[in-house]
Amino acid sequence: MPLLPHVDEIEVDPVTEALPGQDFGSRVELALAASNHLFNSRNSTRYVAQVLQGVNVVATKLDRTTRPFTGVGPAEMKARIGAVDLDRPLPDTAAALEELEAVYLRDAVYFHDTKYAAHLNCPVVIPALVGEAILSAVNSSMDTWDQSAGATMIERRLIDWTAGRLQLGAVADGVFTSGGSQSNLQALLIARNHAVAALRRVPANAGLRLPSLLEKLRIFTSADSHFSIQKSASMLGLGFDAVIPVPCAPDHRMDPAALAEAMAETHDAGLVPMAVVATAGTTDFGAVDPLAELAALARAYGAWFHIDAAYGGGLMVSNRYRHLLDGTRLADSVTVDFHKTFFQPVSSSALLVRDRSMLQHVTYYADYLNPESAALAEIPNQVDKSIQTTRRFDALKLWLTLRIMGAEALGALFDEAIDLAARVGSALAADDDFELAAEPQLSTLVFRYRPPVSGAGADAHGRLSEDAADSLNPAIRAAVFASGQAVVAGTTVAGRHYLKFTLLNAEATLEDISGIIELLRRTGAGLLASDNAGPAATNGASA
Repeated sequence: MPLLPHVDEIEVDPVTEALPGQDFGSRVELALAASNHLFNSRNSTRYVAQVLQGVNVVATKLDRTTRPFTGVGPAEMKARIGAVDLDRPLPDTAAALEELEAVYLRDAVYFHDTKYAAHLNCPVVIPALVGEAILSAVNSSMDTWDQSAGATMIERRLIDWTAGRLQLGAVADGVFTSGGSQSNLQALLIARNHAVAALRRVPANAGLRLPSLLEKLRIFTSADSHFSIQKSASMLGLGFDAVIPVPCAPDHRMDPAALAEAMAETHDAGLVPMAVVATAGTTDFGAVDPLAELAALARAYGAWFHIDAAYGGGLMVSNRYRHLLDGTRLADSVTVDFHKTFFQPVSSSALLVRDRSMLQHVTYYADYLNPESAALAEIPNQVDKSIQTTRRFDALKLWLTLRIMGAEALGALFDEAIDLAARVGSALAADDDFELAAEPQLSTLVFRYRPPVSGAGADAHGRLSEDAADSLNPAIRAAVFASGQAVVAGTTVAGRHYLKFTLLNAEATLEDISGIIELLRRTGAGLLASDNAGPAATNGASA
């Protein structure tokens, strides 16, 4: 296969590259000019040239970027983008990419930078970017066989591979989704419909309408679980109050004894435990709930057992920490986000179910798309399994990643992030200026700047008071973000404000993260000094 020519070696007709203005001549000529932008065999040279231009711009930006963010504010960006006249096209791709530098690339938040340590955003692997380029060009739609063909089989093969890694059994199945929130929503939709079907079989419920059945259902999940559980309950007609938050043990894992008590109280009140949602990798603490114990309690009450492994799903390819996912074989459904700990571009998630027949709870047939006759003929329409209709072929990114890199290489990247978090946790625990909320379990650390102080701002132990720390730590985070030198996250623990590292970059070192810690320390000390100097000094520092 010959190498693609460099972008400078490809000639593109400058007259027809851009859409002409309103004075071009005739509607026919306008349509002909516009057709030069369609992806087809006639325009293959133009396609290569323009995509290479875009790739070169990003690669050049990557080489020149020295920090994860510029610190630009919303008002400036709104004004800059608002000044663009979308009704006047630019003369060519080069001009559009030059403009893009000013309205996007210059001020994007770059997750590949080692000073980015905020959210569950991973640097992405190059094989997945190759897949992204291919899937967006071919543009397969993953709803019916006659729109996707081979793409359907690739996705199904990857679902089988993932189910095998999770030990879900021979009749497992699933589907790719847009992200963890949608995966959780679909899991709870199946759980709700499964529970309603069971209630309808009880003679005492004969004649009850759906709202009367739904108000009986309850979902149990860790107090530290993802907010998508509450959102899903609301969208499913159950309401936020249908979700019962279960207390956690000191290690931030769901407490099985507390779950047992909550489920017994619910059952005794005549309500129905619909689902237990365990988390394998909570957003803040990376905690993996005691899966086997929770599964046993769910089974005892006939409740659906769902595991949200959006974060911790990457453990299935880990070379050293895979045992943390022991118990997934007991799940009725599992959420996995490949765009978190498999280093895939957004979006790439999947919902897996232990029993493929459960996917019938989201199946609807339409004569114009996926008639029931197609299912009877065993035509593989993926829309039969999905709450989405039109859907991207996001599975291709993972497919190429596995074929080029292999699962063990992906696991090694996640292992490095987990090991780094352990080293950073030890450093923070030994630092008198910082307070670690809990020992790291995966690759997140929750901590706060709370140095020894004297005077009015000190507590009884000579440290910065709780209230003062609550004001200071969000201010530190905001100041560091505005500087563009690093990006860290924030959260609350027992109502108190903390900072948070989420480490997913295998190339980040202890020295890189120590540099962020020193930046946080300097920023915090400076803000404290400004506060102690009085309003004038504080105002000056803010300016």
